[in-house]
Amino acid sequence: QVQLVESGGGLVQAGGSLRLSCAASGRTFRTYAMGWFRQAPGKERDLVAVINWSGANTNYADSVKGRFSISRDNAKNTLYLQMNSLKPEDTAVYYCAADPLFDRIAAKNPSSWGQGTQVTVSS
Repeated sequence: QVQLVESGGGLVQAGGSLRLSCAASGRTFRTYAMGWFRQAPGKERDLVAVINWSGANTNYADSVKGRFSISRDNAKNTLYLQMNSLKPEDTAVYYCAADPLFDRIAAKNPSSWGQGTQVTVSS
């Protein structure tokens, strides 16, 4: 398990952009797959994007594909989510996640979670 801290959330207008960051503790970050989830009030927590340990392999939810981009900088132990063309339906708490296995994140069962950062998109 690693410690994860999200940042970069906030209030933006529809059509705007935000870049979320997730800082991970320890050098073992380099070996972990990482992901972003989001959860709106009264709804289930949904997978947004996943990235493998090297950054070469990524998957996206259909609802964000073409608008969001996940990336990582292993030298800085940091995961990113670039969000463009934001819509009100993107409003949610966004959570960073980590696990040694890519498939466990895709299955919504990562071993580590961040505390979340609020993203609010106004109309």
